[in-house]
Amino acid sequence: MENVTDEVGQEEGGIMSLVKPEWKSTVIEYQRECLNMMNQTRVGQTEDADMCPSVWDGWMCWPDTLAGTSAYQPCPKFVFGFDPLLSAHKDCLENGSWFRHPETGQMWSNYTTCIDYSDYQFKTLVIKINETGYLISLVALLLSLGILSYFKSLRCTRIWLHMNLFASFAVNSALWLMFFTIIIPDVDLMQNNLMWCQVAHVVTQYFLLTNYCWMLCEGLYLHTVLVNAFGAEERLVKWLYMLGWGMPLPIIVLYALLRGMDVQATQRCWMEETPYNMVMTVPVCVFMVTNFFFLTNIVRVLWGKLRAGPQVGSHAERPSRTLLQATRATLLLVPLLGLQYLVIPFRPDEKGSDLERLYEIISAIFASFQGLAVALLFCFCNGEVLAQMRRRMDFAFHRRRANSYTATTVSVRRLSSSARRLARKQGKSECDVESRQCESITIPAVV
Repeated sequence: MENVTDEVGQEEGGIMSLVKPEWKSTVIEYQRECLNMMNQTRVGQTEDADMCPSVWDGWMCWPDTLAGTSAYQPCPKFVFGFDPLLSAHKDCLENGSWFRHPETGQMWSNYTTCIDYSDYQFKTLVIKINETGYLISLVALLLSLGILSYFKSLRCTRIWLHMNLFASFAVNSALWLMFFTIIIPDVDLMQNNLMWCQVAHVVTQYFLLTNYCWMLCEGLYLHTVLVNAFGAEERLVKWLYMLGWGMPLPIIVLYALLRGMDVQATQRCWMEETPYNMVMTVPVCVFMVTNFFFLTNIVRVLWGKLRAGPQVGSHAERPSRTLLQATRATLLLVPLLGLQYLVIPFRPDEKGSDLERLYEIISAIFASFQGLAVALLFCFCNGEVLAQMRRRMDFAFHRRRANSYTATTVSVRRLSSSARRLARKQGKSECDVESRQCESITIPAVV
């Protein structure tokens, strides 16, 4: 008589590793019920060559089946990538034994017809979006770090904050790129669930938290400079450094301990969503709300200073243009960086629906291109950085610059537009009209 369990599902944790975590306890209960049913029905029965006996294959319970026929059942809905609307089948041979796979020699159920190819193609699309976004973000962030490191004239606290923010996003982008190009496509690696793979997930989540902590540092610094300018800047920098890199540590340690103690939540390199993700989601939302409070107060103070204008006898100064640009960039980034967390409560419940797929695509775009947005707003569109790059390009191509003349230039009073038109009608040059100034002008030589 055949064994009551299919050998396929018993190797190295078997195909149970493909079961969704929230369904594993239910599948174990299915197995127990199947074995009890088989033990009860076989009491007092003799082996029948015209019948394949009932069997548990690791996912489903297959009933007694006539020789030379096939048993059909709906595909299990608890397996990743399977469509429950399709059917799986198991062949019973003429000799009353279940079909065995020619390569493994073990009993085999045909689940190849269960694969949801449309879902597979959609998930492949999402992975490609993430790969492209994180690669572009990583390149942009590395370029930004190189630019800010090259120009020594840009060294200040605000630029130092930008560089830490870039470093955080760059490491996070590199780690996610590793997951989407190496770990996730490797089915064997995901099933074996190696320790280094689990550690990589925890490290990636840590740097994801540092992204939001350093955005909070950006808002806190602007708030301190514009609203509550107290204390030494060196002390403020130390606190910001501890906040940016240190604040995520207790959060990620708590997350790793809670999830690590739950065996059902530690499968497939921890890539599946679990309730323990709220340990990170809640602090991120707190960071965003706090930053929003800072920026709201900053806008209120800036608006008051801009409306008041310079006052005679007052020592108060209007906010500098660079601070205004930094505030504007931070205001744009705060809602952009946290969008995927803000829309979590609105995630469609129906799996595989058009709304759910739209949600996945939008989340992938915003998550993977965040680094590019940070680099654009804080570096490539930064007025200070652009000015330094123009000066460097002018110097490289020997263009005229105000500080590169060997001769002393004399300030010349420019003619009005009406005077220039009159000179052209009379056939004279502008220097002819302003003869004194024309005589004193010298041709500068570029060094």
